[in-house]
Amino acid sequence: MFTGIVEEIGIVQTMTRCENSFQLRIACTKVLKDVGIGDSIAVNGVCLTVKDYTATYFTADVMPETVKATTLHTLQVGSAVNLERAMAANGRFGGHFVSGHVDGTGEVIAVRHLENAIYMEIKMEEHLLKYFIEKGSVTVDGTSLTVFEVTKSGFVISLIPVTQSDSIIGQKRVSDIVNIECDMLAKYMERLLSRNAGSTSEVTMTTLAENGFLNE
Repeated sequence: MFTGIVEEIGIVQTMTRCENSFQLRIACTKVLKDVGIGDSIAVNGVCLTVKDYTATYFTADVMPETVKATTLHTLQVGSAVNLERAMAANGRFGGHFVSGHVDGTGEVIAVRHLENAIYMEIKMEEHLLKYFIEKGSVTVDGTSLTVFEVTKSGFVISLIPVTQSDSIIGQKRVSDIVNIECDMLAKYMERLLSRNAGSTSEVTMTTLAENGFLNE
């Protein structure tokens, strides 16, 4: 489990490719301070398992399903990536609940600078739109962000200066592809409601949408 608060920007050192999978070696320091083999580190929002490590890098395997479902296959040697260790129970919870399991990818279709903010519009798969509300949470390439606006084809985020400097999101340009993880609480709610379809419960998908919790 993660929070979506990026701890460090790492650099891809090597990519050892097989036919449908590959292994990454990522240069970094901060996220390695208390790491162990088998620990989880989110790379651009994708939960990967540490295979081995030194004081200056770690390696992780990327399985075929992850290659198909995320943007990790677009990385190259020298690419910058967002890194976050799994959340600790004794720390402040600054973002939102992030699983590191990507729901889909999105495309940056507009970037606008306004004073110290960057407004970024992202288009995504239509079936994910139901999980978005204004002022709700979304994870983009592993960064916890607030949904500024919901559009017909995606959503808009507003990047504050700290996010621009501490993650790779501020470097994204039009046509770039990003990993999207929707708010897991919305997904759990949908699952519970779908299982209770036809029951006497007064809480339905319609009532949630009418009260601003879901988009129709």
